[in-house]
Amino acid sequence: MAINVLIVDDSAVVREILTQVLGAARDIKVLAAVPDPIFAMQRMKMHWPDVIVLDIEMPRMDGLTFLRRIMAERPTPVVICSSLTEKGADITMDAMSAGAVSIVTKPTINLKAFLQDIGNDLVQEVRAAAAAKMGAMRPVSNSTHVPAPKLTADAMLGAPSGKAMFRTTDKLIALGTSTGGTQALEFLLPKLPTNCPAVVVVQHMPEQFTRAFAERLNRISAVEVLEAKNGDRLMPGLVLIAPGGRHLLVKRSGAQYIAEVKDGPLVSRHRPSVDVLFRSVAISAGSNALGVIMTGMGDDGARGMREMHDAGARTLAQDEKSCVVFGMPKEAIVHGGVDEVVSLTQIGQTLASLRS
Repeated sequence: MAINVLIVDDSAVVREILTQVLGAARDIKVLAAVPDPIFAMQRMKMHWPDVIVLDIEMPRMDGLTFLRRIMAERPTPVVICSSLTEKGADITMDAMSAGAVSIVTKPTINLKAFLQDIGNDLVQEVRAAAAAKMGAMRPVSNSTHVPAPKLTADAMLGAPSGKAMFRTTDKLIALGTSTGGTQALEFLLPKLPTNCPAVVVVQHMPEQFTRAFAERLNRISAVEVLEAKNGDRLMPGLVLIAPGGRHLLVKRSGAQYIAEVKDGPLVSRHRPSVDVLFRSVAISAGSNALGVIMTGMGDDGARGMREMHDAGARTLAQDEKSCVVFGMPKEAIVHGGVDEVVSLTQIGQTLASLRS
């Protein structure tokens, strides 16, 4: 069956382009493209969509108010289509916290060319949203665009040698997540004590939004949460979020761990990539690390988790019941790199029990 999509955006150009892009996929049907939430609610009385693609700043009713109303009345997967501005990033983080499943960005200039370029990404986001289990949320495309080649972590760094890193007192936690991950991280990180081991996180998210997300997490957590910068030292009580559009790696410098933020190609069709982070942790931390893969679409992180496992790290995967989308944990299990499959609550309990 086709995925029925409702587009809500006050820009006629955006509505036209999104309709063309999504309509090119055989498994997606655009029910309507309307200029604001008032029109959307009228349309939804006739046919409730499977997925809503929603702008944030609109006349008559803003997207955030509309989103909260939808989540209270009938929780429905929502993909936020937001502008690349600081204000837009802050509001979008509120929308993610309110229950939106993912973000698609739009610039203020060259809009038509940009939306056409990201057409395949948008199709994938809508498919991921359609697969989302809204009950787990916490308060191949027919497009004419050619998908990027699916590179592995080899594109960024060499394979692990197979030799586990010697043990030290310095522990490290590596987390990877995607669709549904913003809510999962908002659930987990406030549970961490200030003396927990250093944490590195890849959350699939566009540029401009990871800094606002890190700031939001920092406000609600006892630990310090920052967007990672090249050369940051990983210390107890510190959580580093990979910046959107760049890879995050961990290097060893003596007994210390150092963050390396690098440009590079898409790996497993993502940048930042969980596979890249996990491989670097396998090489640099070995058995000193704990790897956790959580809710998300696709298989990014599956190979990297196997490499962490083979290097002696303990590895956890979020279970299907508590995942919004079980794709990434399922693929990690299939690749044989998972020691334990546990609920999101159990992941939180495990992380909260660790001390540096």
